[in-house]
Amino acid sequence: MSVPLSQKVAVMRYLARMRRNGTEKFPWVLMLEPTHRCNVSCDGCGRIREYADTMHLNMSLEECLAAVDECPAPVVSICGGEPTIYPHIADLVSGCVARGRFVYLCTNALTLKRTLDRYPKDEHLILNIHLDGLAKTHDMVMNLPGAFQRATEALIAAKEAGYRVCTNTTVFKESDPQEVIALCRYLQGLGVEAMLLSPGFSYTAVKADIFLGREKIKETFRIIWEGVKDLSLGNTPVYWDFLRGEKELDCTAWANPTRNPNGWKGPCYLITDAHHKTFQDLIRNTPWEKYGTGRDPRCAQCMVHCGYEASAIQAAGESLKDTWKMFKWSFLS
Repeated sequence: MSVPLSQKVAVMRYLARMRRNGTEKFPWVLMLEPTHRCNVSCDGCGRIREYADTMHLNMSLEECLAAVDECPAPVVSICGGEPTIYPHIADLVSGCVARGRFVYLCTNALTLKRTLDRYPKDEHLILNIHLDGLAKTHDMVMNLPGAFQRATEALIAAKEAGYRVCTNTTVFKESDPQEVIALCRYLQGLGVEAMLLSPGFSYTAVKADIFLGREKIKETFRIIWEGVKDLSLGNTPVYWDFLRGEKELDCTAWANPTRNPNGWKGPCYLITDAHHKTFQDLIRNTPWEKYGTGRDPRCAQCMVHCGYEASAIQAAGESLKDTWKMFKWSFLS
């Protein structure tokens, strides 16, 4: 099942409206983290380490929906933590859908199979299941034997029940490109709508040496691309050019603003220098010019999709070649 035309049109209309209004910095995806609690402890996760002192906090349902109303992004990614253990998750998903937002419910899927009936069957809802490799690798990253089997069983059940399903895979230093390719081809066979791949971000809170540097990212993703370019991918083709080192992009960190129990996280989903009370305060009072490759050492190796996918979409309009690539990906694939 391809991405519905309604979703593509809604995003394009939103972009046109922002440009028509002359808005320079606008959000594409609201990263909404109602809780940082999780049911596993993954090796590469910065959240369970960064927010160790406030893991007990949850956003109220009212706070979550107020954040959705405050931030005009057409897409809401409900993440965390593990959002399916948030006590109001079903009402939150329904509230976002009722507001016409496209919702990506990001989950490790460990409890998804038995709770599927809690979520509305609507084209605005996409179940985004995280898988970091085939069984042995994924179970090792999750520190949980059987995690891959449970996640794929939930994926199959969700597809059979009529839900939209995509996947999200993080590529680490020890990831085998051929295994990533095999995973994607396996997932395509299960009917996954789209597969999103991204290099991991080198969180300072994660002490293990598991993250790729920029040059190694480019080398690794060149190999992966050759094995997956014929599949249904969630990454835009211009972002793939960036990952393979064929195009340079500047980070647009404001495009994926994060709201969590501590406030609006600034400057970005990956780095925390402040928490703001409002979305507008985040946009207006973050010194964006201080961040990005060549400006902040924490950004030096980052090529993560939450910083660069919006950059890729906006850059596509600057070149006829890239515009055609995006058109084919959006409407002909």
